[in-house]
Amino acid sequence: MFLAVGLLLTITGSLIAQTVDEVITKHLAAIGGKENWLKVTSVVMEGNLSIMGQEIPMKFYQLHNKGSKQEFSFGGMTGFSVNTPTSGYNFNPFQGQTKPEPMTEEEVKEKIDDLDIQGALIDYKAKGHTVELAGDEEIEGTECFKLIVNGKNGGVDTYFIDKATYYIIRTSSKTKAMGQEVDVVIDLTNYKDVNGVKMPFSMSIAGQGTITMTS
Repeated sequence: MFLAVGLLLTITGSLIAQTVDEVITKHLAAIGGKENWLKVTSVVMEGNLSIMGQEIPMKFYQLHNKGSKQEFSFGGMTGFSVNTPTSGYNFNPFQGQTKPEPMTEEEVKEKIDDLDIQGALIDYKAKGHTVELAGDEEIEGTECFKLIVNGKNGGVDTYFIDKATYYIIRTSSKTKAMGQEVDVVIDLTNYKDVNGVKMPFSMSIAGQGTITMTS
């Protein structure tokens, strides 16, 4: 009986793993293909954050696994957040800061996986991540696969993949703000082709506003 149960668990685990990889393969094909994404080594994005009736210009710069910078401007002032695998700084003049302040070691560690432009799902096993298919879930009327990604550096992200398009339409991530763990939920829409890969041009951050990319 123990042998039978062990065999059943092995088979079930294998089927789940195949299902996870199948979903990931179809997702990557939908957003341009793994081969095209492996060619992406840098990204520059410009857009606006709509919040409380204001339009705040934003710019994002990223080098694959090397560093990233976010800039946001308002009222004649420009703030930024910049990080590499080993260090990072935040500068928010809107909150009275007069000079950049270094990130803590924990904050830097939490952001390391985010430096991966190509995404955690591409070669996730080689990168040291694990991915679990946690069943199905409906997101505002859309049937989705629910994938839980446990990052190599301790981050936990949940991806909701539309069963019809295989696009990621929502992410949920755990992060820390003011010493407390919070969930950051982002809805992704308006996917467009950019040099052979597809990227969302609209990102609605629950409770914070919507970022609309212009280029």
